[in-house]
Amino acid sequence: MVDPRPDPATESFVRHRNLLFTVAYEMLGSAADAEDVLQETWMRWSGVDLAEVRDHRAYLVTITTRQALTRLRILGRRKETYVGQWLPEPLLTAPDVAEDVELADSISTAMLLVLETLGPTERAVFVLREVFDVGYAEIAEAVGKSQAAVRQIAHRARVHVAERRPRGIASPEETRSVTAAFQRAVETGDLQGLLDILAPDVVVLADGGGVKQAVPKPVVGADRVARLFKAGLNRLWAEVSVETSCVNGRTALLLRVDGEVDSVVTLRIEDGLITGIYTVRNPEKLSHMEREFTVQR
Repeated sequence: MVDPRPDPATESFVRHRNLLFTVAYEMLGSAADAEDVLQETWMRWSGVDLAEVRDHRAYLVTITTRQALTRLRILGRRKETYVGQWLPEPLLTAPDVAEDVELADSISTAMLLVLETLGPTERAVFVLREVFDVGYAEIAEAVGKSQAAVRQIAHRARVHVAERRPRGIASPEETRSVTAAFQRAVETGDLQGLLDILAPDVVVLADGGGVKQAVPKPVVGADRVARLFKAGLNRLWAEVSVETSCVNGRTALLLRVDGEVDSVVTLRIEDGLITGIYTVRNPEKLSHMEREFTVQR
């Protein structure tokens, strides 16, 4: 009789798959590339002698990290020729992710943009240590550095991120409330209502990938951002249907045209005010927006 259970390698990979995907996504900011990394991880894992592996989770994380580092360096070269502003691929996530505030913060658009300012090794070390609480010995194995070097890298990365990350983490309730207020203000053309929820130094970033129209450079300042929406972007909103969804662990807005996702808008919220408005319109980055991803620490 054939044993219906999966073989040990498959069983272990499936058990840790969501964790591995989350590691790869946080390192790459791309769901498509993270899934490619998982395929590469599986190919290598399937050829491992499990009798020699003491800790399956640690071994799988090591493989995933190495593959993600290789891909991250390739992506860095691609971004040098990217048309317009680059934003991470939005990720449709389950609503309950927002309740894990630290996990939701780690995959938020705002945090992924902060991680973009780190070098590949620094990013890997920070993600593994600060988000997934991986031990220094395991991180050293994954990135090919000594433990002493990894500790120094981790310290530098923590300081770097602390200087750039949002001031405080908005609660799920606050995020929903501010997002709803933003949607109302834009849809009704309420300029004062919009100004009331924009921080003085708010910035708009938009990613059309050279395919869809998007502001080519960051727009900074409450007055300039409000005028931008008042002058033109509200016309775009009049042509679409808008719905709220959980994207990257936070309440976000999905704009649809003829039923297809045209844009995803996420907000960076600090002290009750919007400090960042991020709009992704690049069709390649929206191709998976009908599929919900499971993220896990």
